[in-house]
Amino acid sequence: MRILGLDYGTKTIGVAICDPFGWTAQGLETITRQDPRNLIDSIKRIKELIDEYNVEKIIVGLPKNMNNTEGERVKSTMYFVNRICRELEIEVETFDERLSTVAAERILIEAQVRRENRKEYIDKIAASIILQTYLDSVSNKN
Repeated sequence: MRILGLDYGTKTIGVAICDPFGWTAQGLETITRQDPRNLIDSIKRIKELIDEYNVEKIIVGLPKNMNNTEGERVKSTMYFVNRICRELEIEVETFDERLSTVAAERILIEAQVRRENRKEYIDKIAASIILQTYLDSVSNKN
């Protein structure tokens, strides 16, 4: 089963995809949002990726606070999740994304990616961390 992982943000959406066996996640791309209030183009691109990769499920990182409370970012992410469910008619699950961006930043630093170039990669790496963590958690349950 192919699963798409998304790291939803106000300016960008990091995208990752798993292999056909559901073992590993790879960063795919970063969707740049031109207007934070408009999801039409973002959802259109996600639909194209669903069709291209035969995606059956989407995992969206849920940005809870460190103390496990839900703030404004969770509300906007859940609005996005509801729009995807309604418009694309695909199974969508949220998954705790705490520290995924921190981990992505650490990976880029260790890879010696220059600070000014990190922005280009950080969202799709965070999406792949979210998706890989999800895949590992499902694998451990089985």
